[in-house]
Amino acid sequence: MKSGARLIGIIYLLYFLMAMLGELLVPRRLVVVHETVNLVSFGIYITVTFLFYGLFKPVNRGVSLLAAIMSLLGSMVGILGLFHLAPSHLSPLWFFGPYCILIGWLILRSTFLPRILGSILVLAGVGWLAYISPVVVNTLSGWIKGIGILAEASLMLWLVVKGVNEQRWQEQSRRKTFP
Repeated sequence: MKSGARLIGIIYLLYFLMAMLGELLVPRRLVVVHETVNLVSFGIYITVTFLFYGLFKPVNRGVSLLAAIMSLLGSMVGILGLFHLAPSHLSPLWFFGPYCILIGWLILRSTFLPRILGSILVLAGVGWLAYISPVVVNTLSGWIKGIGILAEASLMLWLVVKGVNEQRWQEQSRRKTFP
């Protein structure tokens, strides 16, 4: 699983690079390229979602499944938004917030990743949920984005550089987990 976790980290890194490229294209008025890049980045994120489900299933299958569903719903809202088919008041972050909270909780409960990664992911998820309130977002937007990027980038880099503790992942995956 160590090399598998590193592969997840590399795919996650690819997502980050595509998402950043998409954001760089917006000010240059390359709308079609921006939308195409964002569509590809959502596809990569969906792949990461399924890989995370497998990685965290030994911790708690039910919570891992719920996290995957939240991420898939957020991705779906984002994809529909690219085609102007999603309601304008519905933000993908309303789903990615709980996703980060759930992944953070799974990391906190795991024995194969550092708990600090889980803590900052939970904090980032709470921040993403703040997007429900425009007043909070207008005041704290920079901080929320900073914590979100820090949390997800930390997890991604940890997976690329360190992977997971193989022995502990194996031990946790041999235990019976209930939803």
